Amino acid sequence: MGMQKLEALRALFTEMDRALVAYSGGVDSTLVAAVAVAVLGDRALAVTAESPSLLPEDLEDARVQAAMLGIAHEVVQTHEMENPNYAANPVNRCYFCKSELHDTLKPLAIERGYPYVVDGVNADDLRDYRPGIQAAKERGARSPLAEVGITKLDVREISQQMGLPWWDKPAQPCLSSRFPYGETITVAKLQRVGKAERHLRSLGIRNLRVRSEGDTARIELPPEQIQTFVQSTNLPALVQTFQAFGFLFVTLDLEGFSSGKLNRVLTPVDTQGAIVGGDRSSLTAPLSV
Repeated sequence: MGMQKLEALRALFTEMDRALVAYSGGVDSTLVAAVAVAVLGDRALAVTAESPSLLPEDLEDARVQAAMLGIAHEVVQTHEMENPNYAANPVNRCYFCKSELHDTLKPLAIERGYPYVVDGVNADDLRDYRPGIQAAKERGARSPLAEVGITKLDVREISQQMGLPWWDKPAQPCLSSRFPYGETITVAKLQRVGKAERHLRSLGIRNLRVRSEGDTARIELPPEQIQTFVQSTNLPALVQTFQAFGFLFVTLDLEGFSSGKLNRVLTPVDTQGAIVGGDRSSLTAPLSV
C-alpha cells in the first residue's frame, strides 16, 4: 500500500511540473522534498522559514537534509512574532503563523515561476485541530501527502523504504507550541525553552517537551523513561541549569510526553474552524496573482 501511495505522490508531482516546497526539515516535508526533487530535479525548490520559534539546530538539519537530497534550498525570514495576534497566543495562533509563511512563499513562487507551493500536511493532520491548514489553503497551497492519503505512519514507512536516514526523526513542532493558550509569547521565552530542550537532548533524550507556564518549566519525557531519568540525573544540577536559563521552578510531568497535550483545554467552540476531512480539490489550481 505504501509504495502505491508513493507512486501516486510521484504522479502528482509529474502533473505539477514545477513546485516550491514549504520545507521545515521535519519528516513530512522532507519526504515531500525528496519526492519533488526525484521527479522534478531542478524544477523543485525547498524553502525554509527562519524565525525565533525555530531551533537553530532544526534549521541546520534542514540544510543538511536538503543537501543530501540534492534539492535546491533557500532560507527566508518570517516575522510572525511582530504580529500581536500571534504573540498573544490565541487558540488559532498557528493560523497567523501559516498566514505569514504563505504570504511570504506565494509571491516568491510567482516571482520565480513556480505554479505550486506545497507543504508537508499529511492525511492525519486533517483530522486534528490545525488552524494553520486553513491559512495555507486560503493562499492556494497544496498538501500532496494529504491529497494521496498518506498518513504519518505511511510517511515513516515510505521514508524508510526510500532509505532516508531520518525516517524515525521525532516530531518537532515550533517552540511556540510549548506555551498554554493565552500566555504571551516573547523571543526571550522561546529562547529559554529552546535552551532547556537542547540541554535535555544533550543527556540523550530524543522525544521530549519542555512546557513553559509562567516561570515554571514542566518537563515531559516518555513514560517508560521517567523512573530512570529521576534515578540517574543530578536533579539539583538540572534545576540550577534551568534556573540559569530563566525559569524559577522546574517540574516533571508524571504522565509523560504526549504530543498536543496543551490542546486538552480546547472546547468544540474553540476548534470550530478546524478542517476535518472534506474536499481539497480547491487546492489543485496553480497559483495566480
